Amino acid sequence: MRMALLPDSSHPADRPAPAAAEQANEAIRALVDATGQDWSAVEAATYEVLLIEWAAATRGDPDIIEAA
Repeated sequence: MRMALLPDSSHPADRPAPAAAEQANEAIRALVDATGQDWSAVEAATYEVLLIEWAAATRGDPDIIEAA
C-alpha cells in the first residue's frame, strides 16, 4: 500500500499560512526568471532551498523550513 504525503489536517494551527507557500513560489519564479538556464552553484543551491521551503509550506511542516 502506498501512502501519499498530505498536509496534516488534524492541527490546522500548526501549519504555516498559505502565504509562506506563495512567497516561496514567487521567490522561485524570480530566481528562474533572473537566471535563465545558466545557473551557478550558488543559484542552484538557492533553488534547492527554496524548493524545500515551498514543499514544507505546502505540507505544513515548519521543522523542515527551520532546517533549511
